[in-house]
Amino acid sequence: MTLGTKREAPKTRGPVDSRGYRIFRIVNTVVLIGVVIVTLYPFLNIVARSLSDEAYILAGKVSIVPRGFDVTAHKLVMSDSLFWTNYRNTLVYTVVATLISIVLTTCYAYVLSKPQLKGRGVLVGIALFTMFFSGGLIPNYVLVTSLGMKNTIWAVVIPNAISVFNLLVMKAFFESLPTELEEAAAVDGLNTYGILLRIVLPLSKAIIATMVLFYAVSFWNSWFTAFLYIDQQDLLPVTVYLRNLIAGATDAQQSGAADADVVQAAATLQAVTIVLTTLPILAVYPFVQRYFVSGVMLGAVKG
Repeated sequence: MTLGTKREAPKTRGPVDSRGYRIFRIVNTVVLIGVVIVTLYPFLNIVARSLSDEAYILAGKVSIVPRGFDVTAHKLVMSDSLFWTNYRNTLVYTVVATLISIVLTTCYAYVLSKPQLKGRGVLVGIALFTMFFSGGLIPNYVLVTSLGMKNTIWAVVIPNAISVFNLLVMKAFFESLPTELEEAAAVDGLNTYGILLRIVLPLSKAIIATMVLFYAVSFWNSWFTAFLYIDQQDLLPVTVYLRNLIAGATDAQQSGAADADVVQAAATLQAVTIVLTTLPILAVYPFVQRYFVSGVMLGAVKG
């Protein structure tokens, strides 16, 4: 071999996919594309309906492309100052409720993840009991009213502050963390709160982001709690506002008492409702989507 020449390394071939595996990949790709189409079509249909003329909707001619472009329903909803007040309420309720839920769920799950805790079984049993049994609508209403929370933000954010499903997922995640990390932190002088804040939480970004998404979507879409405990129009969330708008337009159309604009928009109000209430969640989801799969899997699978 002459000086300065380089000897080429022999090329290695990777494993060749079998025929069965190639067929599986093709079938899997086709199935997943079908799932995407089935999932995406209803949403595109709703958007098209919200921008279409009532006559085309009633005739069943609207698929995923708007027909007879009409934004009357959007104008009716968005021209009302009460709509923006209720929209602001929804933002405030969602942010406050999510923060409270994350703090309570994290603390409760961290406690339950400690097998040496005395009374741990009782605390788990209390959580599981509330998952299957409820006090009922009337007792809950009496309790919230007697606590002075009616017509306040606390009537919306406190009763559903902890989801037992989310609690169990986060508990499983904390149990999967190496105990050696906490033991080393304790040797270095950190107390329980220091370990949670400086060791556990920085390692739990994925599960916390997942729980934030779960809670935010739940509180954003919730309307019955506010409908039950809030009587003042300026304190209602936007979901209740739009629910009342749909009900009012439908009743007016059936009774023949509606004006032309309301009748024209009646067939699209439900579509407008869905579009307006899902846009903020759709805007937030891409920022937490990368944590979603890892957070759920780490919280559900141990080892």
